[in-house]
Formats: sequence, C-alpha cells, structure tokens
Amino acid sequence: MSWRKEQRRAERGYHHGNLKEALLQAALDLIAQKGAAGFTFADAARMAGVSPAAPYRHFRDRDELLSSIAQRGFEQFESRLSAAWDDGRPDTVTAFERVGKAYLAFAREEPAFYSAMFESGVPADSTPGLLAAGDSAFGVIRAAAERLAALAPPGVPRPPAMMMALHIWSMAHGIASLFARGDAARRKLPMSPEELLEAEVLIYLRGLGFSTDRQTAAKPEPPPLPDDDKPAGPWGRAK
Repeated sequence: MSWRKEQRRAERGYHHGNLKEALLQAALDLIAQKGAAGFTFADAARMAGVSPAAPYRHFRDRDELLSSIAQRGFEQFESRLSAAWDDGRPDTVTAFERVGKAYLAFAREEPAFYSAMFESGVPADSTPGLLAAGDSAFGVIRAAAERLAALAPPGVPRPPAMMMALHIWSMAHGIASLFARGDAARRKLPMSPEELLEAEVLIYLRGLGFSTDRQTAAKPEPPPLPDDDKPAGPWGRAK
C-alpha cells in the first residue's frame, strides 16, 4: 500500500505542469529548513512528489540544482540592487545607502536564496548563467563604488574602485550573515543592521579622507577600470 501511494505521488508529480519549477521550489524549501548543505537530491525529489530518478530529467546532480537556484537568486538580487541604486539619484551617498538597505533586506527576506548564492559550496563559475548573474549583481556595487571614488576631495588619493567595492561588499555581507538573516543566525543589537552598515560605511569613507556631504556628490564619475581588473563570480575571478 505504501509503495502504491508513493507511485501515485510520483505520477502526480510528473503531471503537475512543470517538474523543473517544482524541484527548484522543493529545494528552496529544504534550504530554508536545513541549509544549503542539509539535503540530498533524493530529498528534493521526495518533497516535489516524484521518484528519485525524476530530477535527472532536468538536472545533472544536486550541484546543478543548487547552481540554478543561486543563479535565480543573483538575478533577483541584481534587480533589487539596481532599483535601489537608481543610477545614483538623487546623489551618490543617498543612493548608496539605499543599496546597502536593499542588500540587507534581500538577505533577511530571501534567506534560502542567499544561502544558495553564498553558502552552498557550488563554484561561482560552475555554469555560464551563474557566473553572469553573479557578475551583474556585483556590477551594481562596483558602479556605486566608482561614484564614491569620484567624491575624493582634492589632494586625497583616489582609491581603486574595485578595492572599495570589495571592502564595502564585505561589510554588507558580514552584517547580513550575522544579523540580517531570516534564521537562527540573527543576533540582538542595540541598533538595526541598516544603521550598523551605514555607520561602518561612513567611518570607512571618512577614514579614506572622503567627504560624505551629499552636496559633493555631483562630481563626474571616474572612467571605468579595464576589464582585467574586474572580478568574475560572487565574487572573485574565475580560473
């Protein structure tokens, strides 16, 4: 009887319209429950209501399934960051603060995607789609860093935009991982994660000799760096 029930579940799974989407959603649910490393390919199949062999119709293995989830996460992440950046309007500092808030909000509201993107152990260059999606998301932070670098006052050496992008990303990622996650990793703070990130970024910029006065944000952007200086993936150059 049990076998027949499992068989009927599998048959329904094959005909629910979109097995690939069902597997992706099942894996997201499992990541939310157990973390990116806490489930197997068979677990995803079971949650989707299909046989253990069914996922191979769409994914080579568990890593390819995770890669697809991470890619989708980075695409949504890039969309949120781009909307927050809004091409630096009304000024660079204000727009960058919105990017930071969007970063933390995504980590808090989409912890399963965030885990797949940064904690699954899947190489950033495992598929061309994942690599491109990760690059696009980081590109928003890179664009903001280039505008921030343009705010360097006269007589203050302009730091490399890539260095600033990586430093600021590290701050946001650290706060998101420790405090803004929608899971048990959240900690109690005397301030919000957004307030903490804003304070860290302002201290960082002032330490570099930058003025954070919004009135100085209308300076022209620096020219883009050569492609060789740009990292690949989330977020380091692919080998």
